[in-house]
Amino acid sequence: MIEEDAAAASAGASSQRTRRRSLSSGQWADAAAARPRTTERHITVHKRLVLGFAVSILALLLVTMIAVLLSVRVEECSSGGPGSPATGSPTSSSSSSSSDPASVERSRASNGSGGAREEPRERAGMEAEEAEEEEEEWQKRREEPPWTRLRLPGDLRPLHYTLMLSVFLENFTFSGELHVQVECLRPTRHLVLHAHRLQVHQARLAEDRLAGALPVAAFFLYPKTQALVVVLNRSLEAQRSYNLKLLYGAPIENELLGFFRSSYVLYGERRFLAVTQFSPTHARKAFPCFDEPIYKATFKISIKHQATYLSLSNMPVETSVFEEDGWVTDHFSQTPLMSTYYLAWAVCNFTYRETMTKNGVVIRLYARPDAIRRGSGDYALNITRRLIEFYEDYFRMPYSLPKLDLLAVPKHPYAAMENWGLSVFVEQRILLDPSISSISYLLDVTMVIVHELCHQWFGDLVTPVWWEDVWLKEGFAHYFEFVGTDYLYPGWNLEKQRFLTDVLHEVMLLDGLASSHPVSQEVQQATDIDRVFDWIAYKKGAALIRMLANFMGHSVFQMGLQDYLTIHKYGNAARKDLWNTLSEALKKVGKFVNIQVVMDQWTLQMGYPVITIIGNETAVNIVGISQEHFIYDLDVKTKDSGLGNNSYLWQIPLTIAVGNTSHISSEAIIWVSNKSEHHRISSLNEGNWLLGNINQTGYFRVNYDIRNWKLLIDQLLRNHKVISVSNRAGLIDDAFNLARAGYLPQNIPLELLRYLSKEKEFLPWHAASRALYPLDKLLDRTENYNIFNEYILRQVASMYLKLGWPTNNLDKSFVQASYQHEELRREVIMLACSFGNKHCHQQAATLISDWISSNRNRIPLNVRDIVYCTGVSLMDEDVWEFIWMKFHSTTAVSEKKILLEALTCSDDRNLLNRLLNLSLNSEVVLDQDAIDVIIHVARNPHGRDLAWKFFREKWKILNARYGEALFMNSKLISGVTEFLNTESELNELKNFIKTYEEGSAASFSRAVETVEANVRWQTLYKEELFQWLRKSLAH
Repeated sequence: MIEEDAAAASAGASSQRTRRRSLSSGQWADAAAARPRTTERHITVHKRLVLGFAVSILALLLVTMIAVLLSVRVEECSSGGPGSPATGSPTSSSSSSSSDPASVERSRASNGSGGAREEPRERAGMEAEEAEEEEEEWQKRREEPPWTRLRLPGDLRPLHYTLMLSVFLENFTFSGELHVQVECLRPTRHLVLHAHRLQVHQARLAEDRLAGALPVAAFFLYPKTQALVVVLNRSLEAQRSYNLKLLYGAPIENELLGFFRSSYVLYGERRFLAVTQFSPTHARKAFPCFDEPIYKATFKISIKHQATYLSLSNMPVETSVFEEDGWVTDHFSQTPLMSTYYLAWAVCNFTYRETMTKNGVVIRLYARPDAIRRGSGDYALNITRRLIEFYEDYFRMPYSLPKLDLLAVPKHPYAAMENWGLSVFVEQRILLDPSISSISYLLDVTMVIVHELCHQWFGDLVTPVWWEDVWLKEGFAHYFEFVGTDYLYPGWNLEKQRFLTDVLHEVMLLDGLASSHPVSQEVQQATDIDRVFDWIAYKKGAALIRMLANFMGHSVFQMGLQDYLTIHKYGNAARKDLWNTLSEALKKVGKFVNIQVVMDQWTLQMGYPVITIIGNETAVNIVGISQEHFIYDLDVKTKDSGLGNNSYLWQIPLTIAVGNTSHISSEAIIWVSNKSEHHRISSLNEGNWLLGNINQTGYFRVNYDIRNWKLLIDQLLRNHKVISVSNRAGLIDDAFNLARAGYLPQNIPLELLRYLSKEKEFLPWHAASRALYPLDKLLDRTENYNIFNEYILRQVASMYLKLGWPTNNLDKSFVQASYQHEELRREVIMLACSFGNKHCHQQAATLISDWISSNRNRIPLNVRDIVYCTGVSLMDEDVWEFIWMKFHSTTAVSEKKILLEALTCSDDRNLLNRLLNLSLNSEVVLDQDAIDVIIHVARNPHGRDLAWKFFREKWKILNARYGEALFMNSKLISGVTEFLNTESELNELKNFIKTYEEGSAASFSRAVETVEANVRWQTLYKEELFQWLRKSLAH
């Protein structure tokens, strides 16, 4: 792993980088070498320090007691007797000053302040011992063969790659001739770089300034670390450059990573293409390379292919050489300095449309010829031009390459990949036909494009030093999804509203588990990298960045980002570099806040706090404010001493406001840094309520005493508009989750929902829908489910009648529709149909029947997915077959997606089983879509057990297909297990894991915790909830 030493070295050099772009060879070698992690060990909040310190003290006491009992002198203990280490044992200064423990104690007692004076000395001794142990470990690592280490040894760094590829799509193979110019930083006889599943035929080495070759003794692959080792007869000399030539070949695999193949059907003919996906560690499957982010170099790519195809790479084609036998070689311009995982190429027979920014950047969108002809890529092309101009202005940093290609492919493991100059998208996330696409689909496409374009700066231009800080690029890109979309559609207010439900509320569900992890976490080897690419990195990273932007002030935050990109462009950066730059930005406006001190607590600790505000019975304007680590399963705190202790502490920017029936005060900020504090709130009196975390800018939950909760509920029922839209949504989410974890009575969130009949804004309805969803899944197989169902229908009924159904006006551009109003109507219709509103069911059945009888789809675009799903669940098998037929016949990717999901809504278990089995046929269901089929069947109460059984039976196939792809396995494991809630299902899960865990330990650990929490909730709270519901419905 790249450790904190390297990150700190990089950060320490940041102030010099404006004058000196790159590190010197010695500094660079230190940054790239794998040194032991030390910085986080000295953070007081880190639970391992507490545990390690306690163990060390106990061990010291035990040794001392044994020494006393045996009357052994301290000098004899370190004399190197049998079994003592060859290197000797470090001894503290206090023990060396006296012969036996008793005399040491006497000398301490005779010293005036005794132990108080010795304690710092002991601590220094312990730290010295730690440092010695780490140095021994480092020396031990250096003695190991360099190709067996988890990281590249750092003896060499690449300067430039020249790669000539020949691609043979007729037999799905390719060959490569690679020339790598490397600089030797330390003398070595071994050239170690990455290569995986490649057949290397030849290896030669020459010094750049000499004509003759250096003799190569041998070369071999070491699969355990995915290394290629070239052994020399003599050592390379430091500070000299060499040229390594490699000839190799490999198949173009039918999978999802490395250099892989895909296909599509056009005019009845199957056509093939080949494309790369290198992030995070798969460039080594396509060419031997130094496949770690720190090893930036320039690349010159050439691709030879049949003339019926075209080739693409990060840079524009410089020249094309045509040969008589129907082949052509495209030579691409040289790239700037970049990491291997952002390199990309593709060979396909797509066509394109293009546009250009005002600064002359050429943008092309490549896709299937029929999609280009229909104009399905026009929307993406147009917003890409606008967004590049937006980012150039926001960051004050021009886009760095002369072109940007957007490539829409049928098969891809992720929504998209931000390769510099050649971004690859799965078709469903970039192609859009306005005549058959909903607002929701347009929003998905827009936000994926905004995300990937942000990476052209955060990721491509400035790259994290190592994978532990992957959130530095993914968190920013996820945050800017909302900022960039607001630029395109200013009235949508996504950053202030939709961010809450889609990012903040969602990631807090995951981060409230005891099996969560810090946003910055140690990554020691390639197999660890996959687990850092999860919603903690993306969504928690984004939420922390949003909190930071709000307490810094958006203009100062923007200025800090501009400086950060300017200082580190074409290089690597660690989180400390960002903290330092943002602290400097605050200094420029006269504010002195150490951002690192504040943010290390949020990035190096897992989870988040719940703030509890309690009024004072004797002094009305005094409140007690406390913080604790929020955990869904409170029992875990008693079982796990690490979670139960008091080491979890955050510096929390708590914004508060005081309100009454007609007015709310302006917000004030309180920095909460202790476990418990008391504060005077001058405007607070007996009739007022208190509201915390104004507009939910902070990454924490807020709980109140029951009196304040009742005042807030009463306020919502009387005049909800006094409280902001964002806070109304926040109150709903906090109440449901606090109740689920046992911090609140079960009736509070449901009482709060009673005001919804008056709510005309989309966001609180969306928050309520998302909060009800997991509760619904906990109850949907219980005997008394109809009681819960009836209560929700009562809350939805009046708004459903008010809003009605949309009309289908295909002549009106859906982009111009009122986003908030249409999304509110969609949310209410979805709740009504999901919980069994009879009119909603009748309307859906009528629309489906009309489509079948007329063969004209007149179902309104924004509710098609709801109508399809409802129709399939209510109507007979013929409707399922009709939807299945339409799924096969349509070529519109947005329509294909919702048709496939609708098939999972059936109540017929035979049809669900049939669909599950068909999902593994790649000719029928694309590889990336099969996971969604299995998960959607698991969400169906009629199919939950079927999906769970299918998952267990097919696990070997599923793991082989998706095991290496980021997100995919964890998404599948979570989706299939998250709503299991019986003791028997929990035992099945545990027994399955014993047999088949295989590398998905973190995902399975989260699954067990989630199911245990579900079972616990059923035992503790289900009856309490039903009792309240019966009582409420009786009134």
